[in-house]
Amino acid sequence: MTAHAPRLPRRQWLKQSIGSLAALGLPGVGFSQDAWPAKPIKIVVPYNAGGATDIVARLVAERLSAAVGQPVLVENRGGASGIMGTDAVAKAAPDGYALTVSLSSSLLLNQFLYKSLPYDTGRDLVLISQIAMAPVTLVVHPSVPARNGPELLDYVRRNPGKLAYGSWGVGSYAHLGGAYLSETQRGDMTHIAYKGESPMLQDLIGGRIQMAFASALGAKPYVDNGRLALIGVTGEQRMQVLPDSPTLAEQGLTDDAYRVVGWVAIAAPIQTPKPVVARLASLMQTMTRTPDMQERLSAMGFIALGNTPEVFLANYRGEYAVWQELVRKSGARLD
Repeated sequence: MTAHAPRLPRRQWLKQSIGSLAALGLPGVGFSQDAWPAKPIKIVVPYNAGGATDIVARLVAERLSAAVGQPVLVENRGGASGIMGTDAVAKAAPDGYALTVSLSSSLLLNQFLYKSLPYDTGRDLVLISQIAMAPVTLVVHPSVPARNGPELLDYVRRNPGKLAYGSWGVGSYAHLGGAYLSETQRGDMTHIAYKGESPMLQDLIGGRIQMAFASALGAKPYVDNGRLALIGVTGEQRMQVLPDSPTLAEQGLTDDAYRVVGWVAIAAPIQTPKPVVARLASLMQTMTRTPDMQERLSAMGFIALGNTPEVFLANYRGEYAVWQELVRKSGARLD
């Protein structure tokens, strides 16, 4: 005779079933995937308006709105190296209506730069998808007598204490890359942090600083008209928008600091329902595979990705030690 499990009261059975569904990441009684989104979604960009990250966020917002049938609003919360805006999303209700489109600076690098942060990426945020890889250019004022990587390193080495480099904020790649270049060449360069890339480029054009790492979107117009000189680009491959500009690695600058690239990604509060995370990740994959989106990202010097949360997490873990070591070697820790 086969033994039967005792029948559970209906309320207890429902409670147990909902818990099992939640554990599996499936929509249960407490959440309907079809019900999301039922109201406008907000994307927080933890940087000032007008920069490359902001432009990517608005591209995402436009296409996401069309896909889900709800308004998607972009809110810029710049300041404190991306900390303020990122923290706002980390502490937001995990209901699928608060997202951030941000850089590796705030999602990965800040933990190595600051002794204490109000958020912890691994504890407080779910990584949804890397939208694009974000290599950058290295540009100089035309008065700098260098037109390639080795010449620039030599110039910095021979002029200690005489040069300044800019960044679009403390803790950004522009800051770390410049600090690393200065430290390894014993250049004693002065770091000038700006509230965004645009004012940094204006000072570079005006000769108030001598060099900077900058986005292709921001730097290319000035390179094209001769107001800036392009030294090279970071990463392992040339930018489609600057096909004739060799990477710094191609020029012999093979340190990880010049080969590693940042990224633009989308994330949400940690307890955001798994079906929402899965749907957002799927939408990012579809979005970044369209010719229009790839063309727009390529024109900015970016490389479209649109990966899954699992791949994003694997990439994050793989880059962790590289960025940690870059911060250490650059001497840029801020605590």
